[in-house]
This record gives sequence, C-alpha cells and structure tokens, in this order.
Amino acid sequence: MADLLWYQYVLIGLIFAWSGFVRTSLGFGGAVLALPFLLLVLNEPLVFLPIIAVHLLIFSSWIAWRGHRQAQAAGGASEPGQGNIDWHYLGKALKIMIVPKLIGVVGLLSLPAELMTKIIFGIVIVYALGYALNKPFRSKNTYVDYVLLILGGYVSGTSLIGAPLIVAVFANHVAKHQLRDTLFVLWFILVVIKMVSFLIAGIDLQLIHHLWLLPCAFAGHLLGERVHRYMVAADSQVFFRVLGVVLIVISVVGLLS
Repeated sequence: MADLLWYQYVLIGLIFAWSGFVRTSLGFGGAVLALPFLLLVLNEPLVFLPIIAVHLLIFSSWIAWRGHRQAQAAGGASEPGQGNIDWHYLGKALKIMIVPKLIGVVGLLSLPAELMTKIIFGIVIVYALGYALNKPFRSKNTYVDYVLLILGGYVSGTSLIGAPLIVAVFANHVAKHQLRDTLFVLWFILVVIKMVSFLIAGIDLQLIHHLWLLPCAFAGHLLGERVHRYMVAADSQVFFRVLGVVLIVISVVGLLS
C-alpha cells in the first residue's frame, strides 16, 4: 500500500471508519461490509485482510471484556444464561466450524487474487440480496445449522466474510443480550487462526498502516456504540434494506471493473 495516491488513502481511511462503525453497531459485518469498497480502491484482498484481522482482534476482545465487566457489576455473570457470553453454544459451534475454517485458510493462500476478489463480491451480493429483500439468512433446522456453520467457517477462512452465515445460526440459539459479545469471542478465535496462517505464509501484515487506520476504525467504533444501543430497542429493517441495495450496486460495479 506504499504507492497509492493521496485520495486513495483518504478513501481507505473512510472505509475503515465505516468498518469500525458496522462492526460495533451490528456485532458483525466489519469485513463483509467493507471489503467491497476496499477492493474498488485496490484489488488486492491480502493487503487488507491482515489489517481487518488485527482490528477484529482489538475491538472484539475489548468489547467482550467490557461486556463481561458490566455483567459482573450487575451480579449476573456467574449465573447460567445471565452473563454476556454463551460459552456452551460457542464451544459447540466451534467444533463444527474449525476444520472448514482451516480448509478455507489454505484456499485463500493458494487462489489467485482476481479469483478471490470475484468470490468475495459474489458472496456479498448474495448477502446483500437478503438484506435488500428483508429476507436475511435464517436457520430453523438442525441440519441446516450444521451446513451454515460449515460454510460460514470455510468462507471465514477464505476472506473473513462468513459472518452472515454464522449469525443466521447463532441468532436462533443465543439469547439477544448475549449475542453480540458471544460473536465477538468467536471472531477473536477465528481471526487468531487466520493471523497464524498469515505469519506462517509470510504475508505482509501492513504494520505501518495500522498507525493511522486504527484511529479511523476507532472513530467508527465510537459512533457504532451509540447506534448499537439505539438498534437494540428499535426496528432496523430500513437500515438493512438501504445497506443491501448499496452493497449490490458496489459489488456489481466491482465485478464489471
């Protein structure tokens, strides 16, 4: 990322602020809702994925730990179902996802960047259609749960954008007040695996660019905290529909270009 023009750096900074906002407000989507925009600026997934991964590690651990402290202060952290994390279902889901996750990591490191970009845009279009039509992924069957978790683990391994598939399952098995923090712990575990694979493969982690992109993501994080509190009690269907339409347009433009 050393040879970009000044306006490309500005766009990347704004997109990472958007990523921080989405991640904190929804509990997922920091990658899937930012990668289409980033790839329009620079069509190199492996440039941005390490940066997104580090941001996930930092913010997911921070928010989950803060939620745990708040649950402790409320006196419910030690009671089953009253803490901020559903450890039982988290462990059950990880047993299903871990092997597909590792297979996906190998796929990311071996597939050409152009093909990986097309796969990412294609997956985002599928997700976006669900948002735009107000019919997001929902799982109501045990076998469907397994399939979605396996696919979500694999996609997460390839590009860190398996969240909508995984959330479709977790939303039906984890209590609403535990969902966001449980997902953040899951993202942390999955991203640690991804980062280890990056280090083993010798991928450039773009460490110098964390110095200015982390504050951008933090600015989005602060705004996302406010929106999250609003969305917990409000109907957010309009937000998702508009978001879905925008993502479809961006992804189609990306595929054509």
